[in-house]
Amino acid sequence: MNGTPVQYREVQGFESDKFLALFPKIEILSGGIDSGFRHVAAAEYKPRLLHIKGTTKAVVVRQVAITTHSLNRGDSFILDMGLKVYQFNGQKAGVAEKSKATQLARALDDERGSKVEILVIGEADTDNDAHDFWGHLGGKAAIKENDGDDLHVGKIEKKMFRVHHEGNKTDFTEVKYARSSLASDDVFVCDSIHSIFIWCGKGANPTERKEGFTFAQSYLNRKHAEDKRPCTLPIVRVMEGGENEEFLANFA
Repeated sequence: MNGTPVQYREVQGFESDKFLALFPKIEILSGGIDSGFRHVAAAEYKPRLLHIKGTTKAVVVRQVAITTHSLNRGDSFILDMGLKVYQFNGQKAGVAEKSKATQLARALDDERGSKVEILVIGEADTDNDAHDFWGHLGGKAAIKENDGDDLHVGKIEKKMFRVHHEGNKTDFTEVKYARSSLASDDVFVCDSIHSIFIWCGKGANPTERKEGFTFAQSYLNRKHAEDKRPCTLPIVRVMEGGENEEFLANFA
């Protein structure tokens, strides 16, 4: 499409709300026949831990490592042991997440001939079922409040960089963060704190357009090392004249 549409870089586990809204349901598994939801024989079954996260509009189910460190208090989880399924609800899990976890547990039971024992576990539970649940995860331990990276936005400033290629050299130079700094003959990387935008001027040469993503990712990797910024922040490329509202709002 000649590069004119807005392009979004999405990272597994950190999908944007816009991406999630495109699908009624998303299930992310490790892959292979044994990790599918259907046609799993108990004798051949491999345990897995499923993380349920989202809202009433979009819920995502993704497979995570079977360890206590994968849990958090803001979501629900399914520990699938074949004919025994544990549903763990974090103390701050939402209604949609709890409901989806319950539906998933029942679906697993239906697929396995109604032979599955479903056990609902809370963080404060101390009975034998809870003891077995924590044992499968390597032992009970303190869990995270949520699964997101802490971002202290009050300490971070918006920044803009110009990508300019001339001769055999491409420069990545900081400029004033302002819409007036944008120039049609170059590419600019704009750090808006919660997203990294790559703005491509209509007159930018192919090298500048190509290296915009490279410089944006390198910059994000450096900020992750320096300021603990999440290296999974969205990277969005927009073309001059085709800017979306999200990009324009950063200069309002």
